[in-house]
Amino acid sequence: MTWSTRQVAELAGTTLKTVRHYHKPGLLEEPERAANGYKRYGVKHLVRLMGIRRLVDLGVQLADVPSVQAADGRAEQILRTLDGELARNIERQQRMRREIAAVLDDGASLGLPPEFGAAASDLPQPQQALLVAYSSILTPRAMSVVREQFAAPRDDSATEFEQLTEDATEEERDRLARLLAAEARRQQEAHPFIADLDASSRRDGAVARSVVA
Repeated sequence: MTWSTRQVAELAGTTLKTVRHYHKPGLLEEPERAANGYKRYGVKHLVRLMGIRRLVDLGVQLADVPSVQAADGRAEQILRTLDGELARNIERQQRMRREIAAVLDDGASLGLPPEFGAAASDLPQPQQALLVAYSSILTPRAMSVVREQFAAPRDDSATEFEQLTEDATEEERDRLARLLAAEARRQQEAHPFIADLDASSRRDGAVARSVVA
């Protein structure tokens, strides 16, 4: 029993173009031709083609197919490398699903760093923008401290700061600044590394300082 290129492609669950592509690097042996000049594929071609398709579906690169099929010295390392890549992809996709679930189920904002969830969704826009800017420079440890700060009950001075109007008097500004400065000092005492931006940042110190400013 023999088949045409189109037929063997259909049997293997692939396309005529793919079959022809496998011929170019020699992955699939060229079949004999019938009297009319058309290629005639046999069982060995079908088995070979389906074997190639299986490896490609698993993520094996075409250049590595011969080594894996021959089970030579490189085969195990190729498969272990592929397995590691798949594990990382699965982890990334699971993280993506968690972030999407947080948006769908908890009302988290897509515009905020994912670790903040829905807790920061009701923050004023300037503070949300600040969180996004911080996430571009701060280490995970520093961001966890920021998350703790925003998750804590908000005091009166924070609410006053958010409601401060452009025509507030200097006396109002000064009083509020003193309250906020005291809170900033408390945070630095509780988390000393906050004062060392170079140690708390994933970026160049000058760039990190420009973002904070």
